[in-house]
Amino acid sequence: MTVAGLTISKLARAAGVNVETIRYYQRIGLIEAPVKPAQGYRRYPAATVARVRFIRRAQELGFSLKEIAELLSLNDGDCRSARAIAAQKQALIEQRLRDLTRMRDALAGLVEACLDSEAEGAPCALIQTLNQ
Repeated sequence: MTVAGLTISKLARAAGVNVETIRYYQRIGLIEAPVKPAQGYRRYPAATVARVRFIRRAQELGFSLKEIAELLSLNDGDCRSARAIAAQKQALIEQRLRDLTRMRDALAGLVEACLDSEAEGAPCALIQTLNQ
């Protein structure tokens, strides 16, 4: 008799994650743990592979696990809510990019000041700036 479903190791392999990731997703409620039979191993439905892949793709786009849980709770027809979550994430990423650009520009100026300090034999402008 063949038992339907995937063991946790086969699920992890098929989804491209490790077993501990599957267990973690279960603990935080992103995927359901199947009932463990009296003898044998838990078996996950094949659809769980797609769910884990969804989670991983969403993480690659910068969504937190909390945001992913919200996305997973939506049905396919709730595009308005999904769009709102994505737009909020997009705004956050744009703010981070602005912050990173400001940081890059400030560091570029400090690197240039260091070069000038070295050439003049003066104290390091970078260290002096950070000591202020």
